[in-house]
Amino acid sequence: MMLQNTYQILLDNIAQTWQTGRMNAIRAARHHLLLTYWSIGQHIVEFEQQGNEKAVYGSKILERLSKDLSDQFGRGFSRTNLISMRLCYLRYPVVTLLSDQLTWGHYVELMFIDHDLERSFYEKQAILEKWTVRELKRQKSSSLFLRLAASQDKAGVLKLAEQGKLVEHPEDILRDPYVFEFLKIPEPFHVSEKDLETRLMDNLQIFLLELGKGFTFVGRQYGITIDNERYKVDLVFYHRYLRCFILLDLKMEKVKHHDIGQMNMYLGYFAKEEYFEGDNPPIGIILTRQKDELLVEFATYGMSSQLFVSKYQLYLPNEAELRAELEHILSIDTENR
Repeated sequence: MMLQNTYQILLDNIAQTWQTGRMNAIRAARHHLLLTYWSIGQHIVEFEQQGNEKAVYGSKILERLSKDLSDQFGRGFSRTNLISMRLCYLRYPVVTLLSDQLTWGHYVELMFIDHDLERSFYEKQAILEKWTVRELKRQKSSSLFLRLAASQDKAGVLKLAEQGKLVEHPEDILRDPYVFEFLKIPEPFHVSEKDLETRLMDNLQIFLLELGKGFTFVGRQYGITIDNERYKVDLVFYHRYLRCFILLDLKMEKVKHHDIGQMNMYLGYFAKEEYFEGDNPPIGIILTRQKDELLVEFATYGMSSQLFVSKYQLYLPNEAELRAELEHILSIDTENR
């Protein structure tokens, strides 16, 4: 028996070493490919800057290179790909700026973002949350950076771009609005709260992406009993970094004062009855289609600072309006000088 146990340890160690080595090799290969494409872009830009060709996308040099390189090496050297390689070097002129945690696919998505702060945010956030290329595309299309930036001052926007969205305090997990475009509910929508909840659960992976890093799903219609009466919390999560339960209540229409009181009761119950050693106080988020700021202010007066009301929308936000708001935020300090 001891020999068998020793052999199993040997087998497990070899398997782990193989898996680790294989993943490291794949990551190294992907990063080397990224650096190769960056170097090709450098060659093109330096050739152009010598005056041999104008540094414009319409340059005939890219068409000629595409044909000659494709004839020599096969696929991978389309004019579109060469434009991307060239742009990669222009966006990241110092090769050490390229992260080995992101692939060429990630950088193709990033390099076509014109705004430097926006590009920096998505790069940092993709690394922090280990986004796939598909997840990065979704977060870009839902204007995540612009949504987060809209609630910040200039210093906050610059911090977002430099560090990404760090989760250190309860308010750091909030988004206002949350965007559920992935539910593909056609306009005009006619869904109940139960139907909305079901659709979110059917798209749990994307829903967790929208909620942000650290959320783990605990339960739906989570039952609790208070004074011999049964209540159900719509959705319950646990946050791995804040180390606390997060309770979500869905509202199709404008939130009412009694909705806030009910959530506060849920928070009290979880703080007393669902507490485990090391847990922090629970967080409650009411997601609503409409939000009366004054009502929320009065209804939450004296309540737990862990209770929040945020809006959600079923369709992609107006990017132009959000971008205009960002430019306004960034211009305030300059105007005040």
